[in-house]
Amino acid sequence: MTYAFMIEPQDFIALDNEDELIEKCQEWGLLSGKATKLKTFYYKGNGLNMPCTIIGYVDHMAAVIQLDNGQKHCIHPSYLKEMQASSYSARSISNAGSHRSTESTTSDTVVPVTPAELTQTPDALVNPYEMPVNLDDSDETDTDEFSSGLKGDPDGLVEEYVGPQSGAASEAKPKAKTASKAKTVKIDLPEGKVKMSAVVKEFTTVPNHFSDNDDEVIIYEAVTITEPDVIDVGEAWSSHSATVKKQELEVGDVITFEAKIIKKKLTRNPVPYKINNPSKIQKEG
Repeated sequence: MTYAFMIEPQDFIALDNEDELIEKCQEWGLLSGKATKLKTFYYKGNGLNMPCTIIGYVDHMAAVIQLDNGQKHCIHPSYLKEMQASSYSARSISNAGSHRSTESTTSDTVVPVTPAELTQTPDALVNPYEMPVNLDDSDETDTDEFSSGLKGDPDGLVEEYVGPQSGAASEAKPKAKTASKAKTVKIDLPEGKVKMSAVVKEFTTVPNHFSDNDDEVIIYEAVTITEPDVIDVGEAWSSHSATVKKQELEVGDVITFEAKIIKKKLTRNPVPYKINNPSKIQKEG
């Protein structure tokens, strides 16, 4: 059976190594800090209750799971953690019951939907934990910075990557701004892991609407891809994960590392690129 609500990731970082997967699950709070083995996780959204496998992540706000039918789905790690509670199933069913009467008779049919239709689909109201939450980091607008625009996103848990604006919006822009954009240097980012260097600029936090605590992040300056080709990136950010914390970094530290870098704006900050899963971190000087 194919599920229409699934959010298939276009690109994600696979966690093929069990040690890396355990460390990531510990970082997300899905496993205790002393855990040495993985456990079975369950997906309980959209009226389901079935085992799932964590196979990777898009970024610190979107884990990628795979159900037994082979479909991949993006979900916020804190939301997946909530689903592991034994009481979650009963709570979900109770919440769902108050809305089922308003659902369309064709809600179980697997059909493609448009973003406009998605905002009106009753399935998005089945569970308050699956409603779109302020987690979008779109580069294109400031007023819509925290709205989710992903197609088929009842979980409202995935940050949308920057996409082209509609023709109407583009035509409405002043010519002066269009000319300014033409002068912007576009950086072609490598797809895989690369060797990089950077200077620690700032430690800060961004809101996490599925946790009582904000997410800790690091902002870097003078970010440069050193291999295979030298590319000056400028500013970028990364999650201040348990792995990075072991380095005991301070503002002003010059570091080298290996990581994948993507175009991803930091919430409420004008930092356009994200460093994913830095490894082999070394301080210089």
